[in-house]
Amino acid sequence: MVTEAFVRAIPKVELHVHLEGSIRPETVLKLAERNKIDLPAHDLEGLREWYVFRDFPHFVEVYVAVSKGIRTPDDVELIAREFLEGQAEQNVLHSEVTYTASTIEKFAGIPWNEQKDALKRALEYGQKELGVSARFILDIVRGDPAERGRQVAEWAIDGHRDGVVCALGLAGIERAVPATQYADAYAMADEAGLPFIPHAGETRGADSIREVLDAAKPVRIGHGVRCLEDVSVAAELRDRQIPLEVCPTSNVRLGVFPSLEEHVLPRLLDEGLYVTINSDDPPMFNTTITDELLRTSETFGFSEDILWTLTQNAGRAALLPAEEKRALIDRLREGFSEAQDSE
Repeated sequence: MVTEAFVRAIPKVELHVHLEGSIRPETVLKLAERNKIDLPAHDLEGLREWYVFRDFPHFVEVYVAVSKGIRTPDDVELIAREFLEGQAEQNVLHSEVTYTASTIEKFAGIPWNEQKDALKRALEYGQKELGVSARFILDIVRGDPAERGRQVAEWAIDGHRDGVVCALGLAGIERAVPATQYADAYAMADEAGLPFIPHAGETRGADSIREVLDAAKPVRIGHGVRCLEDVSVAAELRDRQIPLEVCPTSNVRLGVFPSLEEHVLPRLLDEGLYVTINSDDPPMFNTTITDELLRTSETFGFSEDILWTLTQNAGRAALLPAEEKRALIDRLREGFSEAQDSE
């Protein structure tokens, strides 16, 4: 059994975490006061209580309210900087962060180019001041019109050229509309050399994963934990070694599994699937990437070797240029060895 000190010490990579879903209650309060936004609570204690996950509709309510608190490019930069500070505190060397630019534009009217510049400033701060790197996954929200999907793809392609965006994403309620509704957007991204990472196989079954596998060329699957419900889907994911961005606590809170003990994580590993561990929406689910590694290690008796496999998996699945990825893997290996030596 690995120790808590070891898990906290090891370097990490996180591939599935939402920027807006990572805003801490303290920051929400700061934004609300700055932008004169009305919230259900007006002090930190009340906000923390409101943040506690109850059910999916409440989760959406919190997520939308938090997004509405972002009013200016400076707000975007603030939440991105504070996110990177939180990652650095956990020794997360690299993060690939889902960001819903279309929602921010809808509620705040901030044009994409101003959002992009704010995100870029935050990335530079993270690299220079904190020693951590990140890129953003710009996601299409299921249920939005196909035209909006194409617009998000255009923004993502633009951000990719500027080194801010690493992929086009697809998020939102899986049952809202078929993934095929945004086929034009996927084609645009593919033609521009921009990777595609959809959420699938979480609140819907393996058919959701099959849908995105057939509709596009995903380089990773956000969640994907229900792939075992279809032998052919699981086989394709295994054969192609398409990484799954598994978020255990999120899965339990959203009712995908009754408890962590009943999560399919050990089966995914036993079946030879490519697994990474992530936090999804940390403060909303009362977790972090460190907590996820701790909880899964304690629940399933993971060894240091399994933790290294999961860490290395995330590093190898990162969407970085070859030289940067090699440097990241080297840093992960060195940091892991140092943590083992200090045990």
